[in-house]
Parts: sequence; C-alpha cells; structure tokens
Amino acid sequence: MSTPSESGHEPSEPDLSAIVGERRQLINLAYRLLGSLAEAEDAVQETYTRWYAMSRQQQAAIASPGAWLTTVASRICLDVLGSARARRERYVGTWIPEPLPDRSEWISGRADDGGTEPADPADRITLDESVHMAFLVVLESMTPAERVAFILHDVFRYPFAEVAEIVGRTPAACRQLASSGRRRVRAARTPATPAVGQAVLVRDFKEAWESKDIEALVALLDPDATMTADGGGLVGTVLRPVEGGKSIAQYLIHIADKAPGLTLLERTVNGRPGLVAHLSGIPVTVAALDVTDGRITRIWAVRNPEKLRAWTESGEI
Repeated sequence: MSTPSESGHEPSEPDLSAIVGERRQLINLAYRLLGSLAEAEDAVQETYTRWYAMSRQQQAAIASPGAWLTTVASRICLDVLGSARARRERYVGTWIPEPLPDRSEWISGRADDGGTEPADPADRITLDESVHMAFLVVLESMTPAERVAFILHDVFRYPFAEVAEIVGRTPAACRQLASSGRRRVRAARTPATPAVGQAVLVRDFKEAWESKDIEALVALLDPDATMTADGGGLVGTVLRPVEGGKSIAQYLIHIADKAPGLTLLERTVNGRPGLVAHLSGIPVTVAALDVTDGRITRIWAVRNPEKLRAWTESGEI
C-alpha cells in the first residue's frame, strides 16, 4: 500500500474524476435555469475555469467541491438571466427555449438527496416535466431570482438554507420566491396527456400535414391553438404567433407547398413526442407540441439554426 507521498497527491486533494463528474449535473441545472444549451455550456465552462484558477491548497480547503461548483454555476446563471432579458427584448421574433433531443441524462435531478429537507409532494414537479417546452416557457415569465430559487428547490431539491446562500437572500425570501414560481407553473399547467396518446396524435398530425389534408389538421388542432416560431432573424419564419386551429392548418399547408422536399420525422422533443423537419437531410425545424383533451393546443417551432446544434450533433443528419 502506498503512502500519500508515494501516491503523488495530498489526501485532502479533491478527486479530479469527481470534479469532472459534476459536469452532467451542472449542465442539467444550467439548462433549466437558462433555457439554452449553448448558454448552459458556457456557464459550466466558466464555473470550471474558476475552479481551476484556484491553487491546490484553495481547492483542498473546500469541504464539498460539488456544492461549490453548484453555487458558482447558479450565481453565473443568475447573472446571465439578468442580462438575457435585455438581449431577448432585442431578439428578432419570439424567443423560444432551445429544444433538446431524447437523451436520458436531461431527465435528472439532484443526485444526492442526503441532507435535503422533507417537502410536500404537492410542491414538487416530476423531473421529466422540468424539461418540457411548456414548462420552460413558463420559466421565462419568472424573475431571475424567482427562477433560480424555484428550480434549485422544487426541481433539484436543495433546501432553502442552501438556496439562500446561492441567491443572496434569506431562506424565508427564497421560500416566497419558489412559492411564487410554483403558482405560475400551476396556473399554466394543463391536464397531462399520456405520452402514448400524444404520440398517436403527433403521428396523425404528421400524416395530415404530409398529405396536405387541411380538414384533418383542423380536426387535430384545438380551435384556440397557438403556433409560435423562432427563427432568430437568421431564417425566414412567421414573426408573430399564429392563432386559431384553422389559421395554423392553412399556414402549415402553405409551408408544405413552399418546401416540397420537406421530410417530417417523429422524435422526442424535450421529453415529449414532437416533430423534426428535415430539408436535404438537415434538421431545419424542431417542433414541440402541447396536447390537452386530445387536441394540439400549442406548437413551438424552433428554426433558429443556432438552437438546433444539439440535433445536428446527435446524428439527426
């Protein structure tokens, strides 16, 4: 058995593999806080930059490196959220959270429940719901502090004492912030449709679109349905939401006529059945759908190529 000096490092030196192993958790957290995979990766990269900028002695003095990384990443995200509002006000068209392909690692909460406070299950949301597009859109309506407190506590199960240290407010204030966020989510929540039922509906929707059957499309869409598109000013798309099932159906037929080579694929988008449109083998649109009472009520169509990078890298081409 080797001694600490023989092994080449101090016994209190943080385990490099454990530090690197926190990255998945940090990306999960940052994505939910920011709604953008690119911004989440930047925030996590900055977190690690700050960690490695410290001396070995400073690193070894940190009792819980994972907690330190989470705190720093959350504070970076809080700063990003503060500036993001101004950027998104200048965004061309409507800003929609970046869609994610089907990767099980996105459905992840806090890995270690130890030390967290017990909570009423009614105050929790299911972890898969926390990446649904409808949920992420609601998060966009929250203040930065409200969003951070809500995500850390209700999704990742951090106690308010820890949330307070991250947000820079009292535990009582963080409890109020999370409660306010929870009310926003509950107000926007619609009756859940089983994934199997939604998958069937999405398939019917795809087939009706491909066959340009406007009557079938109208029947599948809620009369008050809304479709929102995000091109970011980089590609052509409708800049304002299309409202009403009939108007959406007409618009979709128009798109099909303009792009005869468009291919629709059924894919899981942010944990739910959705559609990905390919043109010449390249993903050009990712559509997340919300279903209530057997009809499509919301369509979020992301066309901004900068937000489709994960789909290109995941082998969608």
